[in-house]
Amino acid sequence: MSERFAWPLRRRTPGPDGTAEDIAVQDIAEREAADRRLPPPDPEPLADPPPRFNLAAFRLAGLGLALVLALALAMVRVFVGGPPSVAQLRAESGVDGWTELLVGVKDDQPGIAYYDSVKKMWSGFDVDTAYMIGEDLGFRRDEVKFFGMESEDRARMQAYDVVDRNKRVAVNLVIASYSITKERMEAGVVFAGPYLYTEQSVLTLTDHPAVATFEDLAKKEVCSLSTATSLTGLEKAGAHVHRKNRISECITDMREHRVEAVSTDAAILAGYKARYPNEFKHWDLGYDATEKWGVNVGENQALKKLVNLTLYRSLKDPKDDRWEKAFQSNLQVEVEQNKDTPIAVANQPPVTKPDVRDLPWEDVFP
Repeated sequence: MSERFAWPLRRRTPGPDGTAEDIAVQDIAEREAADRRLPPPDPEPLADPPPRFNLAAFRLAGLGLALVLALALAMVRVFVGGPPSVAQLRAESGVDGWTELLVGVKDDQPGIAYYDSVKKMWSGFDVDTAYMIGEDLGFRRDEVKFFGMESEDRARMQAYDVVDRNKRVAVNLVIASYSITKERMEAGVVFAGPYLYTEQSVLTLTDHPAVATFEDLAKKEVCSLSTATSLTGLEKAGAHVHRKNRISECITDMREHRVEAVSTDAAILAGYKARYPNEFKHWDLGYDATEKWGVNVGENQALKKLVNLTLYRSLKDPKDDRWEKAFQSNLQVEVEQNKDTPIAVANQPPVTKPDVRDLPWEDVFP
């Protein structure tokens, strides 16, 4: 029996008027009275139900954490790491501080870059290429200024005013039928591009014997541009080379029979053949070397990326037909007069995708 219900034993004897049953009833009454005097037992504590695992809430929390981390990483990449943005390249190149884009081009190459002193107008494929690049750099057509360029001055980017040839001008870009070569790059020329593929060829008067290779010009008087890549093939063939800074000077020498032939890039000679079809013959040499014309940007690496961005977009964006229009209006129109002699590749050369950051709110790449 529990101590709670323990009490001292007392023996009772029935009184004269009581019986054993009376004694039992009395004991029961006493016990009930004792129970009423004791404090009630503490209630049993109610156990909490086991927690229920909420999988939906856990997934939602995980998704939120993943989104926060992804956003944080994106913000770090956008504003801290990675390649430069277009805005950064513009600031580094100095473009935002230029009121005009100064471009050095040839001024005596019909179809490529030609200045009409009577009409006071520029025309040609290199001119249209300059307009395309200038447009993407934020310059209107009247803010793109052209200056004449001698062959030997292309590397140092020193041009001249076509109205006053004594006035020298330091230009921002050189787009002057300037071939990209390993030797020129090793000498420090920084090229963007290429923007045109062509090859070497030969121009003669109409009564000259056929020319199929450089060897056909061995011991002949031949004119070419100074620093031109065609000089190597001519010299190896044993030709007597006359170097000039302007192709128009070579044409004059051939007309006056001081030289028998002129050799340089086919895209240049095709313009003279197209302009004077009855005076000249244009010969295809089948030369394996491809001339890759590039844009000299000086030492401005940021400007190089911006120019390459224009060329890359022109190549990849099906809505951008500026290069194709420039080719059609300046070079394709010369094909008929040049007959079987290739002028240039009618497709824009491939350009490596420039390392430029494409911010979420920009449309840098097509």
